[in-house]
Amino acid sequence: MSIDTETARRVAKLARIKVEEDALPALAQEFSAILGFIEQLNEVDVEGVEPMTSVTPQRLKRREDVVTDGSQPQAVLSNAPDAREGFFAVPKVVE
Repeated sequence: MSIDTETARRVAKLARIKVEEDALPALAQEFSAILGFIEQLNEVDVEGVEPMTSVTPQRLKRREDVVTDGSQPQAVLSNAPDAREGFFAVPKVVE
């Protein structure tokens, strides 16, 4: 696929990139090269290939999903502008 200068100008405008008029032909060539590479990738047979998230086979570390109080309620409440009886105190907003 070939990108012309006018298309390169539109893409630059949509991307909010300021491109000088004399640099547009080079940008159009770069876009054409990128699209050519994508066309090459589309020709690769990937039938039966599992999708992967990394090039190295690894499993993410997991932890048991348990609810805790955080073990530091006083440290958390020390950040509150107003705390009463172990809770954040907020102004009343409902009449």
